[in-house]
Amino acid sequence: MLRLRAICPFSWRVFHFRPFSCEPLISQMDKCRDEEQVFDLIEKNKGVLSEEQVGCAFNILWQFQKQKTSLLKNIECIRDHPQFLTLYNLTVNKMEFMNDDNLVNVLYIIRQFAVEAHDPLVEALVTEAWRRLERFDIHVLSKFSSCLVDQHLYFSPLMGKIADIVSRNLETIQDLRSLSVLMVSISSLISQRFQERLVSKTESLFDTIDSSQVNIARRIVQFLRNIKYSYYPLLERCNKMFLSNMNNLDLESISKLLSLYHSLQFHSFEFMLMAKKRLTEMLPLFDHPASFVKLFVALGPMAGPEEKTQLESTILLMSEELTGQQALAVMGAMEEMETRDSRLIKKIASILHNNLDNYKPIELLKISQALTCLRFQSKELFVRLRELLLSYLKISVKPSEISILVSAISVLPSPHLDETGISRIEAVLPQCDLNDLNSFATSVLRWMQYGHVYLDSTTGKQLKLLQKLDHYSHQRLQKYNNLNLLWEELRSLKGDWFAESLLEEAVATLQCLMDEINYINVAGIASFISRSNYLNTVLLDKIASVVLQQIEKIHPFAIFAVILPFSVLNYDPPQRDEFFGTCIQHLNPYLSILDPLVLVFLGFYLAVHEYFPEDLIKTIFNIKFLGRLDSQLELLGSSLSTRVQFRFMELNRAVCLECPEYQIPWFHDRFCQQHYNKDTGSLNGAQQQIYKMLAEVLGGINFVKASVLTPYYHTIDFECILDKRKKPLPYGSHNITLGKMPEMPWESNTPRVGSRLPPGTERIALEFLDLKAFCRNVPHLKGKSAMKKRHLEILGYRVIQIPHFEWNSMILSTKGARMDYLRERIFGDGKS
Repeated sequence: MLRLRAICPFSWRVFHFRPFSCEPLISQMDKCRDEEQVFDLIEKNKGVLSEEQVGCAFNILWQFQKQKTSLLKNIECIRDHPQFLTLYNLTVNKMEFMNDDNLVNVLYIIRQFAVEAHDPLVEALVTEAWRRLERFDIHVLSKFSSCLVDQHLYFSPLMGKIADIVSRNLETIQDLRSLSVLMVSISSLISQRFQERLVSKTESLFDTIDSSQVNIARRIVQFLRNIKYSYYPLLERCNKMFLSNMNNLDLESISKLLSLYHSLQFHSFEFMLMAKKRLTEMLPLFDHPASFVKLFVALGPMAGPEEKTQLESTILLMSEELTGQQALAVMGAMEEMETRDSRLIKKIASILHNNLDNYKPIELLKISQALTCLRFQSKELFVRLRELLLSYLKISVKPSEISILVSAISVLPSPHLDETGISRIEAVLPQCDLNDLNSFATSVLRWMQYGHVYLDSTTGKQLKLLQKLDHYSHQRLQKYNNLNLLWEELRSLKGDWFAESLLEEAVATLQCLMDEINYINVAGIASFISRSNYLNTVLLDKIASVVLQQIEKIHPFAIFAVILPFSVLNYDPPQRDEFFGTCIQHLNPYLSILDPLVLVFLGFYLAVHEYFPEDLIKTIFNIKFLGRLDSQLELLGSSLSTRVQFRFMELNRAVCLECPEYQIPWFHDRFCQQHYNKDTGSLNGAQQQIYKMLAEVLGGINFVKASVLTPYYHTIDFECILDKRKKPLPYGSHNITLGKMPEMPWESNTPRVGSRLPPGTERIALEFLDLKAFCRNVPHLKGKSAMKKRHLEILGYRVIQIPHFEWNSMILSTKGARMDYLRERIFGDGKS
């Protein structure tokens, strides 16, 4: 009886205070208007707060912070409040009684209040969550995974366990919001097969989300960026969601999306245009450095002249308030913008100089590259930068970090690395991947090119280092038996050393693994072959075969990359017409939505290969397209914009000359006059030799013209004219002035130069073809040189091409032999 009486008061106390006080206290917290009112309630009730009320208090405190702008948030002040410590201690005592959702939510909020990852409470909450991991539902699991990401535990066993749970339960997951969070969290440690399953699952669930849920779409794009997979079907669907919600996107969201698109090399003209408009509208809204720097970085690279001037003048006024990290972001944007404002460059460089000790190696590399690109000169800054890089190099042990440091040193004025630095490189070579080895080799070649002052002491060691780099790179290549693993390292390799030392074996390895080429990797491998200029017909035939067999799985946006190597290298696959026809047919439904830039390049490279699809040509050459192209050119940097304009001019020329039946007018006269009305260029050594010998062969300097502009603005090295008896004609006997364009009547799209000459005469174009005109590994003429020959012949020329390997051969090692060679080519049987 006494036992029962002893139990009853206790049970009465429990059931009196918890059920009846719990609900009112939470209701009181909900009615609080600021943090101080919450803290007052905690102080008054700290002896009776339940685990549910503790979680509620944390949640309300965080809701108050979320409602504030970044400038008004007072996270440190809240975290250091005495009653926050009360909540902290209560959490320690009550965490094992918290339900799963409450436990993970408290962990999340504590981290938002900047409690360190190594804090005992954070560690205890993570441990408790780990213990319960298998029973978490998908929502709690996703939130917990984001907490681990916040602590940089990307590769931890705990994250691996989460990935395993997701893999086992993927078929039953129906919440794309939670799945998208998990996908980003586990992206660093999942297999390609698992990646494909996640992408497929995301596609199947995409229609279940509302069109306003842009955060889910952003996380999907972030996942694709993390796994380096430009999966166009998903990117397109996400992009449509961003476009429909552009007016609701803030500066942070737009900045993030621009960065993700850049990493994925996903080009959306509509997104760029709308983003520029939205960001331009924000210009008057931000007067605080932190916000304006974000706007400067996002808008600067695509800003027009007026916006660019406004951005630069405003950031200059704010420069005194910039932090080191903000100055670094501004300098990176200035590099993209090709800024020439010397005052701004000097000011930002001064801030960087004052903060050099606070930057990481990768940031020091960015600074070195940006200052070099912007042509900034400061001996004091470069000396300090070099000292700092060398000090980091002496203590660094990570191959990737050493590669970054060495690369940064190599781009500074007077690059040089002493024996200690060379020893640091040699020590990590066995651990390096191909990208690190290539970076080291590029740096060494820079030292050898510019460091002639140090020839006596270090050249020998540098040569030995190059030999070691060559050895380890070949050794690494030979280990690969999986195409996807090989491709991860090859995809970004470039530079002279790679081309000279490694390219041949890299292509051979690709050929050995070519049975693994499929619709996923075919576009990337085709792009690699295009960049390499290496003709491997077996690989190209395989690419064509994969495209024909799996065309339905290849996204139309990837077609340009697939076609490119065949045009660049001037190679026809066995099923040429079927291959190109299939590609264009697959692309046709998308012509109206493809970026203007992409269409211009696609049209040009198809023209290089003598392929002129009517639908594509008519899409490009109409008023609506020209308006879209002009709008996109305003978003591009000057160098890329000029390149696009040149390609468009060349496409216009090719269509006029090769497809007059399309009746496309030539409308690039003014553009060409602006670019070609200057000096047509100087002759190189071989061209000067040929010029002098041509004068002797033809009978005088007035029988040959150098650096000639033709109708439609082709440039040719040399021109001469033979009469019907094959005798050279002097230019003084015709009304043709050196370097002046013959008039081109609009009535004819293919004016023939020969029509202005006496009957029976022949106009000859002589072209010296250097290394760039041929494939890297075989003397096979590349596409652009072949197209130029076709065009000159249409214009009435007999074209004589002089390959560098013939002109510089042992057979033509004497002047007499070269003179005979020219006579034979000009006066012989007429073949070129």
